[in-house]
Parts: sequence; C-alpha cells; structure tokens
Amino acid sequence: MNLRTQRGTTTASRLRFGLFCSVVLVGVLLPDSSQANEPVAGEEKPAALVTFENDVQPLLTRFGCNSGPCHGKSRGQNGFALSLLGFDSDFDHDSLVQSARGRRISTAAPEMSALLQKATGKVPHGGGVRFSVDSPHYKLLRDWIAAGAPRTPADAPKLLRVVVEPSTRSLAPKESTPLKVYAEYSDGNRRDVTDASAFQSNDRTIAAISGEGLLEAGPVPGEAAIMVRYMGHIAVCAVTIPLVGTVPDEAYAALPRNNEIDEFVWKKLKLLGMLPSAPASESTFHRRVFLRIIGRLPSPEETRAYLADTSPDKRAQLVDRLLERPEYGDFWANKWADLLRPNPFRVGMKATWNLDAWLRGAFRDNMPYDEFVRELVTASGGTYRNGATVIFRDRPDTVEIGSSVSQLFLGVRLECAKCHHHPFEVWSQDDFYGFASFFSRVGHVGGLSPPISGAEEIIFTKRTGQLLHGRTGVPVLPKTLTGASLTLGPDEDPREILAAWMTDDANPYFAKVMANRVWADLMGVGIVEPVDDMRATNPASNEPLVNFLAQEFKKEHYDIKKLVRKIVLSHVFMLSSIPKERNVTDIKNFSRYYRQRMRAEVALDAVNDVLGTEEKFAAMPPGSRATQLWTHRASSLFLDTFGRPDPNQDPPCERMSDFTTPQVLHLMNSPQLNAKLSSDDARPAKLAASTEPNEKLIEEVFLLIYCRLPTADEMNRALPLVAAGDRRKGLEDLFWALLNTPEFLFVD
Repeated sequence: MNLRTQRGTTTASRLRFGLFCSVVLVGVLLPDSSQANEPVAGEEKPAALVTFENDVQPLLTRFGCNSGPCHGKSRGQNGFALSLLGFDSDFDHDSLVQSARGRRISTAAPEMSALLQKATGKVPHGGGVRFSVDSPHYKLLRDWIAAGAPRTPADAPKLLRVVVEPSTRSLAPKESTPLKVYAEYSDGNRRDVTDASAFQSNDRTIAAISGEGLLEAGPVPGEAAIMVRYMGHIAVCAVTIPLVGTVPDEAYAALPRNNEIDEFVWKKLKLLGMLPSAPASESTFHRRVFLRIIGRLPSPEETRAYLADTSPDKRAQLVDRLLERPEYGDFWANKWADLLRPNPFRVGMKATWNLDAWLRGAFRDNMPYDEFVRELVTASGGTYRNGATVIFRDRPDTVEIGSSVSQLFLGVRLECAKCHHHPFEVWSQDDFYGFASFFSRVGHVGGLSPPISGAEEIIFTKRTGQLLHGRTGVPVLPKTLTGASLTLGPDEDPREILAAWMTDDANPYFAKVMANRVWADLMGVGIVEPVDDMRATNPASNEPLVNFLAQEFKKEHYDIKKLVRKIVLSHVFMLSSIPKERNVTDIKNFSRYYRQRMRAEVALDAVNDVLGTEEKFAAMPPGSRATQLWTHRASSLFLDTFGRPDPNQDPPCERMSDFTTPQVLHLMNSPQLNAKLSSDDARPAKLAASTEPNEKLIEEVFLLIYCRLPTADEMNRALPLVAAGDRRKGLEDLFWALLNTPEFLFVD
C-alpha cells in the first residue's frame, strides 16, 4: 500500500471511528440543534449532532467563504475551492475533508485543523479573521471535526423553508431592531438559524443589516428589502422608513382618482407619509403623451388645437387618436428591436430586415401580446420568409435561447443558474437546464455558422434531441419553472408546450413582466427595476399595483394598447415632475413624474422635426425617420452619442439612458447640427423670410421645441435676440439655445 492510499484509508477509518463514537455518545441522531421533542422530566436532553449540511455549510455562506470573491469562484482561492454559496454539498464536503490529503481538518486534534487556524487568524489567511476562538461558531466547527466531520443522514428531516421574523417592519430613521431567522423542517421542527444565516440589503442607504441580523434604518425615508439566505433557501423582510411627520387622512381622501391605478399609488404614499406633486400643465401633458405613445413631438398646430379645446374628455380623445396613428407601431417596434434585434454580421442583412419588418407588422396590427410571444417562441420556416425565426438563427445554442426567453418574456434571469445555484433566487442548475431543454429539438438547415451570414436558414422541430446537464452530463427532460419534468413524444413539439404554459393566464410571470415593462416605458421607472428581473429579493415598489396591471392585461386579452391607455389616463401619469416638500426624496413610488432623456432615435427625429430637415440613412428611402431604422449598423454619430445599442457588440449591448457630457458637447458643437440650423431650406431661414412679427416667430419656436407658449419673461429675453440686426441669425441662435436645454431633450 503506498503512502497516499494508506493516508486515505487512515483518514476514512478515522472518520468512521469518530462518527461511531458520536453516535454512541449521543444515542440518537437529531437532524438539528434546536428543538427536538422535550425531554422527560428529570431526564437530560441529549445534545444534537453537528452535521455538515445542517450546521457547517451555512457558516461557510454566513462568513463569505463560498462567495464569488473567495473560495466560491470558479477556480477557488489558493488551491481551496468550494461551490458557490454551497449549492454542491458533495463537492464541498470532499474539498474540506478529503482533498489535499485531508490536511484541512484533524479529527485527532480539532484545534490544529487548518480550517480553524485560518478562520481565527492563528495562521495567515487571505480572507482575514472570520471569528474568534471563544465564539459559538468556533465551538460548532470544532465539535463537527471532533465528531469525524459527519454528513447529515439521508433520512433526516428535510429543510422545507426559511422564514424571517418580522417579515415586514416599519422603522423611524436611525431606529434599529433584530431580525430572527427560522428553518422549518419536514417533521414539523422549527429551528432558530439566525446565527448561521447570511443577510444582505438591496439598499444600504435606506436600511443596513449586520452579520448578526441587526437591522438599522438610515436617515433617508424609503423602502428596502433584506434578503436572508440559509442552506439555499431565501426569505425577505420588507422594511419601510416613513417620512417624519404626519399627514391627515383627509389629504389622501381628497386626491383625484381617475382609475384604480391612482388608488394603489395613493395607498402606498400614505404608508410612506408622502404626498404627490401637483398636476402637470395641459401643455406638459400634451407633449408627454405624444413622446410616450408615438415617440415624436406634437406640431405647433396640434398644440394650439389641444390647448384651445374645452372638451372635458379631451385627454381621453387625444390618447385614442395617438394609439391609432401609424407612428405608434414604429415607435414600439423600435423598443422591442432593442431586445430582439440581431447583429446583421451574424445572421445576415436580409434576415435582420425580416425580423424588424415582422416586429413592425405586429405592433401596427396590435397583435395580442400572448400571440406575439407564441409566434416568436414556436417560430418555424425560413429566415427570409418568417422574420420571427431569426431569433433562433441569432441564438443557435440551446442554453442561450433558453436563458434569453426566460428573461425577456418571464422576467426570470436564469443565466446565473447555468453554472451554480442562483445567488439571489430559488433557481438551480436543474431549473436552468430543464427550461433550456424545451429548445433541444430546434433544428437548423441551410445558411452558414456565425459570424458568416450565408444564405437562408430553415428552422424546424426535430423528432429527437437532448440537452445534457452541464454538471452531471446526463440528459435533461423539459421542465417548466413551476412544474415537474415532462416526457414528450416525437410528435409533440416542446416549444408548443412551453408557449402554452407561458401564455396561460395562470402563469405567475408572463403578464406581470410585460405590464411592468409597459409601465416603465410610460412612467420612466419600472415598478420592478430592472424591468426583467422579477424575484423575491428584488421586490416591486408597489406589489399590489403591478399585480393589478397584470390582471387587467389578462382581462383585456393581452391588448397592449388598452394597457397603455389605462396607464396614461391615470392621474399618476398626469402629475408634475416638480417635487414638493413631502416627496422630494421619492425616486420609485410615483408621487411625481420622473423626467427621462429622449431615446436616441426620438431625439434625432425631434431635432429634424423642429428644424424642418431630413436625415439621410444608408439602406433607407429619403424621408425616413430614425425610429424606422431596421439596423443599428446605419451610420449616425448622433444616435451613437445618445446611447443606441453598440452595433459592434454581438449581440448589440444594452441601450444607455444616461445624460452624458459628450451629448451636451454634441448638441453645442456638432457640425451636422450647425449645418442644419444654417441651411437655406431649414425652418429658421423660412421663418426669417416670413412677414410675421417677431413675437409670432418666437411663439412658433417655443411651440416647436417646448410645445408651449413662451412666458412673458422668455418673450422679453428672446425679442432683442431676434430684433437685433440679422433676423435670420437671431432666429438660428434662438433655435440653437433652446435645443441645448433640458426642457427640449427630456420627456417631462
């Protein structure tokens, strides 16, 4: 027997002997260290056996040992690797007990174990001191090592769930309170696991949480979610810090209620002690609803007509007219093109154009959203004939299309679970591969492999096909996120089964994520942010509201236009963006309207509409608008500067909505913009040549750019500029000055 074999045998024997002694001493194996049955009077209650899964693994998570920056990263740290957040118990136990010739623990002398020596700082440790020698954590690990490093018995009661108490808490600024975490088992047992749980706040400025579970409110009013993790299970405590002071109930009762949306928002504001801003002006609402529904500015004639209209329902009439305009389809298709548009260098120009045309047709026809998703997920045929098939040409890898579909249409980000248990959710590798397996029988014929686009490609469903689990290598059966694995016959199309489950009214994700996405498009901020990240540890700012919108969306048969109409006719949508004393800190509860910079395409179209000019795009007919572009490859310095997705990324990266210094400099100094301003065919030159008085010309400029009439002060400032010498130059300067203001560039 060689030394390595002898060492392994000795270690194994030592483990078995230690476990045997523990069993003899304890007399019975208890699944946890808490609350087993009470002992008979006069009888001493036996100590529970410390085991790996129940006691040790949670501590590795609690102290960050198996986190991404430490031993939980893919190659471990300094030769010692653990599964991320303890998702693989077999691997972790072997890594601690068997690997490196078992040198990390010593059952004969537990105190000399490297595991304890490093964690207490007795020997150098890159992670620093994790706990002290006199802590209960040290004692627990020492007892586990002395007992032979036992695993939890297979027949031990199973951990069902973890709960945090209290699950909701309202605190005053700077107030603190402890949280308690309990693990509930299949035998009805309930164990306090606060000391072994990991805590994390999604907003530390609102509420911070210590490693021991002490919750402390910050100085700023708002809400935070405290995530608790124990043994792969997650619980959330919702924390509210109301605004200091009181508001009489009568103030909330007097708030306008155009529809149910307002009631949900007012209830939330009452909970936080906030009051909404005043209503926006008619001109502000008019400009806002144009930009939010069809992505373009109203003309001066449209603004004048609306402001002169005295009909009590003129806002509803305006919304109905906008929803029927052709620009609606282009604008909303342009939004979805961000999510689905492929790189033409990967799939080919014609295929890219076909997908874009399919999207525009769907929104122009107001295709019900469930039908829209079904056609995409189950698409078959040629990429030159059915644009919906292009998403499978763009994402030919089974796991790639699976994670994309789950995020886009369900708001579930499964990508993390491809390699390990999701760090912030309940999803496991089995869930990831089970969902992706619905696409394992997607067949491809023709074309060429990316990045060469080649000819037309045919997408079809094969009669056979399997996806192998990324860790175990075994074939995986299709599995929905809420059900069991499915065995499908060769004549059953897995994608049809998936689409039916996704679009069923009982699906908890489908309608909710789209309702939230539409709300974010109209309000500037989602009820859940990011809009496609629906999880318990990323709670909605107003859960009843997003649930209501989802139910309304279902009730109206997934009609996107009806959902848009419902939202924009609420009083909440009509609020001013100017904060008041009791909502100045609000950034997510919709007590005011949140200003947002125009999308790149909308801003470029707005500049051209204001100046009466046209943009020239490659592969587009004359007079085309930026919102009608079918590829990000169309060259435009303006669009690139204002944050359209980068066409050089594969697939194009996400759109940037920030307001940046290059954008300011571009508006101020762009040679292209200056050429438009000074063109003989542009609006400044034509206005200067008219016989209208200067006051009328200034009114026209303000109506074009701000969609409102100038104030008296603005008129007094603008008149000398236009009246002094060269009228045309003065108008050009006025156009330039107003185009360089936030009031033009932002949707207010």
